[in-house]
Amino acid sequence: MLAASLTALAVLCVVQDVPMADTLVYRAEGAAVTNGSDLYGFTVTEWELPATYPPFAAILFVPTTWLPVEALKAVFLVGNTALLALLVHLSCRLAGLPVRAASVCAATALTLWLEPVFQTVLFGQINLALACLVLWDLTRPPGALGKGFAVGVAAGIKLTPAVFVAYLLLRGRVREAATALAGFAGTVLLGALVLPAASVEFWTRRVFETGRVGKAWIVDNQSLQGLVARLLHDAEPGAAWTVPAAVTATAGLWLARRTPVEPRALLLAAFTAVLVSPISWSHHWVWCVPLLAVLLAEGRRWTAAAVAVIFTARTFWLLPHRGDLDLRLPWWQQPLASPYALLALTIASALALAPRLSTYLSTRTEVPAPRPRVDSLHAPRDGAPPRVGRT
Repeated sequence: MLAASLTALAVLCVVQDVPMADTLVYRAEGAAVTNGSDLYGFTVTEWELPATYPPFAAILFVPTTWLPVEALKAVFLVGNTALLALLVHLSCRLAGLPVRAASVCAATALTLWLEPVFQTVLFGQINLALACLVLWDLTRPPGALGKGFAVGVAAGIKLTPAVFVAYLLLRGRVREAATALAGFAGTVLLGALVLPAASVEFWTRRVFETGRVGKAWIVDNQSLQGLVARLLHDAEPGAAWTVPAAVTATAGLWLARRTPVEPRALLLAAFTAVLVSPISWSHHWVWCVPLLAVLLAEGRRWTAAAVAVIFTARTFWLLPHRGDLDLRLPWWQQPLASPYALLALTIASALALAPRLSTYLSTRTEVPAPRPRVDSLHAPRDGAPPRVGRT
């Protein structure tokens, strides 16, 4: 099954001549480091894509300049496939599912066609690498040497994983949070030592330029901001987005702290991050893989099937989205335009209501314990206790 899936993907890449635009951006970042050119001053590909990651990431991308473009694309294709298999393995470990080679291969073959994973592979993105880095670190045994450090490194590559530092703090894992902060600080320091000018530029200016990443209102953006912008037909929703985003961040992290089940809490933190981030492209939602693993581990097969359908359907790609058409979608197309954000909000709401609903139902349906029946054939004598018969 895995061989057939990979063959189909390879044929598709060859026939469609997949550009892997993000891989080309990474290569240009690595070249800027080696050439000493302006890291945040270039654009590449026909879409004029700029560098958007911290300087530390650009340093890591230097090896991408050692290969010809076509060879580099092949490396990213094979590498992301291997990382998907690792993500499946780590997701099983998170959920407590048995890890067998056959099941991992089968799951890899199937999850390859989930839209976030598929887009990550086609764009040559690093989302799978970051998810694996975080999951590997957080599923290690308690007290493992340097636990939390990989989370900090992931945040130093792309800022979104920094939410897991807050997650660790809120869960009372102070030592791991401190280690994560140290790892993140190390990435910032290394970036400043190697690229001092670029570091000043990024941390004082570029980090605040969310529009530099792309247009927040296009259907590719599955964050809360994208949902609100399309819903209100407003390219800059302002407070109409920032206020719900603040509420969502607070509620999501509060739920992550209160949820007793560790896998659920970790997923809540992950989905909170992609929800409140100004821009979360559809390929950022690779956390759908561990979500499916957790649902299957809990025996929620129909829910897992529904979630898999949502992450496979590609409904927002079916909508007219050239130019500013994304801002003029009718009401009935809005759910099709924002399926991932709506799903994450639904999951968070369900987890928030579940404890209260369970308590309510238990009090409403509580049946008084049956009173013991005295066996009439053996009535008590001389004050002896009655004999209790079966009911």
